Amino acid sequence: MVDAFCATWKLIDSENFDDYMKALGVGFATRQVGNVTKPTVVICKEGDKVVVKTQSTFKNTEISFKLGEEFEETTADDRHCKSVLTMEGDKFVHVQKWDGKETKFVRELKDGKMVMTLTFEDVTAVRTYEKA
Repeated sequence: MVDAFCATWKLIDSENFDDYMKALGVGFATRQVGNVTKPTVVICKEGDKVVVKTQSTFKNTEISFKLGEEFEETTADDRHCKSVLTMEGDKFVHVQKWDGKETKFVRELKDGKMVMTLTFEDVTAVRTYEKA
């Protein structure tokens, strides 16, 4: 259930994120900011919706959705996507589709931390968060 992910999470480790952003087509300047930014992610439930807020000194984003229902999302790097989030077993999965492309974020809880694996084509990045 998504309840296990409901918390405030602070980024503590990031692997291969620059290559992931580069694969997505994110420009050099935005990647430089993205690589040094340590966002806080707040996941909570509001009624029958799940809310994911990403807060950083660079940019704040917020999405609100029902699990399994597609919605329009504008990402921090200004891609306009059709997104859907689901629970697959104990994994919280976020798929974004735009211009015939697709990226996937899989969030898992491991040893009290939230590990997010980001995949686009053949590039994978891993970002690890701990409860703030």
